[in-house]
Amino acid sequence: MKNIKRTGLIAAVLALTLAFLTACGGSTSEEKVIKVGASPTPHAEILNSVKDKLAEEGWTLEVIEFEDYVQPNEAVASGDCDANFFQHEPYLLQYNEENETDIVTVAKIHFEPLGVYKGQKSSFDELAEGDKVGVPNDVTNEARALQLLAANGVIKLKEGAGLTATKQDIVENPKGIEIVELEAATIPASLPDLSLAVINGNYALSAELTAEDAIAYEDADSEAAQTYVNIIAVAAGNEETEKTKALVAALTTEEVKAFIEETFKGAVKPFF
Repeated sequence: MKNIKRTGLIAAVLALTLAFLTACGGSTSEEKVIKVGASPTPHAEILNSVKDKLAEEGWTLEVIEFEDYVQPNEAVASGDCDANFFQHEPYLLQYNEENETDIVTVAKIHFEPLGVYKGQKSSFDELAEGDKVGVPNDVTNEARALQLLAANGVIKLKEGAGLTATKQDIVENPKGIEIVELEAATIPASLPDLSLAVINGNYALSAELTAEDAIAYEDADSEAAQTYVNIIAVAAGNEETEKTKALVAALTTEEVKAFIEETFKGAVKPFF
């Protein structure tokens, strides 16, 4: 009877030990899962395009979609996600500073150029006195929008205004247009009330705007493109893990470059 009890006790201890090891990541299957937090468009779409490639190498890619710009970094900082894909580096650096986190860039994947989209007018030449041109009202994207308008001769900005430009930096407005500052997400719906509008790539995609609806994009070699390229980010210390290496390798191929170019038709541009 004592031997039976002892055997039962040993079995129970072994079972508990096995359960503990599994919960703490001892499971091989858990180790082969890469969890990535992402915005739905275009980030999750790009990630989903490499699921099969990673599966061939024994990895399961789990894409967790977020609608906001806070939770994906929280998930990486807490370890709930291995990486995220939704932001550019200036935003990440600001997030780290404000939240005392240490999340780092491991790869630059794509650039979402701002585009000038047709509203009541179909070209810059058609603009006339008093026409309204919509731009995003957040500091970063408004500056980019103004630079894009300046690059196409609609306005002229004070020398050196760069990516901190505001309406106050406009020194010439030969067409006499009115710059209308709007919440970026609302601009596509406002197009019927505007002559032209500058729209973020992700919001243009969500509104099903295409390259045929646009008359100009930010150049891939512009200051904005170099600064606001979208990145894969991980918690500091995880830059060289097998998961990170596998994810970055899968996303930086000619196949992914072709997928981005064919799927998004200029609204998203590969940066590798």
